[in-house]
Amino acid sequence: MQTSLRNRQHPLIHKLADCIEETWQQYLELSPYHIPQDLGYIEGCLEGERLVIENHCYQTPQFRKLHLELAQMGNTLDILHCVMFPKPEYALPIFGTDLVGGRGGGISAAIADLSPISTDRLLPEEYFVALSALSNPQFSQPRVLPEWGDIFSEFCLFIRPVNPDEEDAFLKRVREFLTLHCQIAISKSPLVSQRDVFSVLEGQRYYCTKQQQNDKTRRVLEKSFGAEWTDRYMTTMLFDYIAV
Repeated sequence: MQTSLRNRQHPLIHKLADCIEETWQQYLELSPYHIPQDLGYIEGCLEGERLVIENHCYQTPQFRKLHLELAQMGNTLDILHCVMFPKPEYALPIFGTDLVGGRGGGISAAIADLSPISTDRLLPEEYFVALSALSNPQFSQPRVLPEWGDIFSEFCLFIRPVNPDEEDAFLKRVREFLTLHCQIAISKSPLVSQRDVFSVLEGQRYYCTKQQQNDKTRRVLEKSFGAEWTDRYMTTMLFDYIAV
């Protein structure tokens, strides 16, 4: 699963990409996920800088899509984006994490969460109990969630890590989130009620439509690839959902 792009990115992005894939391999039964031929590896140009995007996707019995995206713009911007979409037969939250930064200026944004999909926006009790039992690391520069961020849980971590200790603490927290999520997922039995499956689909649709409102992501992509391509990429690659 090792890629060449991460070797040229910020060290925390390299470490987190490795952490995600190692955890997936340890706990989940991975199989390939079909990516449209023109969306696996993408090159473009933004403000005179070369923009490269690599997408890696897998599926498991519990997850319809595990998506890891790595992106780099010239020598100035490095990005990691990861989302785990459960199959509709599994009433699981949505794990997501993002890193944005550059090799010179450090990481400007680091976010990780297990986002609830229930209508009351609450995590399942076993997640709440397990997450509540984790240590609570302190970070010097917390960041404010966007206006559309009602999809995130009370355990959402959104920060600007300012030194290697905080970077390590963020990486540790993401590993804890991811390990817990995989362990719970593989212990679950699929839903049998169509009403419950419909509720999961509705929750995932809400999550995806909110994420599609991320104007920063949309603006960067539109400048490089145009509005039509960007809309296709955001709705079929980044935040696709099964219509109900």
